[in-house]
Amino acid sequence: MTLCNTSETDQSSGVALIINGLALRAKPGMTLVEAAWQGGVRQVTGASCLEGVCGSCRVMLRRGKNVTVGLACQTFVEPDIEVVFMPPSSAPLHHYEIGELKDGWDVQARFHKIFPEASRCRHCHGCVSACPKGITVEDGVALATAGRYREAGEAFFECIMCELCDSACPEMIAPAHVGLFSRRVTAYFHLRPPNLIHRLEELRQERIARDSGE
Repeated sequence: MTLCNTSETDQSSGVALIINGLALRAKPGMTLVEAAWQGGVRQVTGASCLEGVCGSCRVMLRRGKNVTVGLACQTFVEPDIEVVFMPPSSAPLHHYEIGELKDGWDVQARFHKIFPEASRCRHCHGCVSACPKGITVEDGVALATAGRYREAGEAFFECIMCELCDSACPEMIAPAHVGLFSRRVTAYFHLRPPNLIHRLEELRQERIARDSGE
């Protein structure tokens, strides 16, 4: 995100805060991302909740001497809070093709080749503290490392791939991608989740009714 030179924010009232070094005021009850847009921080084209795609608005937050991370879309403005939008995660990329996995027995060996750093978890809880969705990230990584991918995928069910856990990991494990791998593997080798199967059946019935003119 980049700053504009002008701001439509009323500088005489509202909650005073700093976003990306810009001092501004926002209406109480606004989220940080709303305050940023109002204050002149330009939207990212093609990637925002307003366009149907999560933009992973990762932010670093400073409240006095306390520094934390979060998502600007679910954090509300506070007096004197300092906010900095974070760049994309610098965690290493992991390349693989699910279709190349022969069977369930092949998955574990391939997992440790794709994510060799996963077994080096220090159990520092940094990923858990950073997760804005309250996911037990560390437990999910441990489950995947042990080959329990269905359970690992369930642990990461609420993950939105903001990758804050990746940024917090000193071993650069990229836990969010471990969770994504676990969900993909589970779906590839097993039945789809019951709610998905139910919805697909509903769509099938709707299509049959439409084609028959009912």
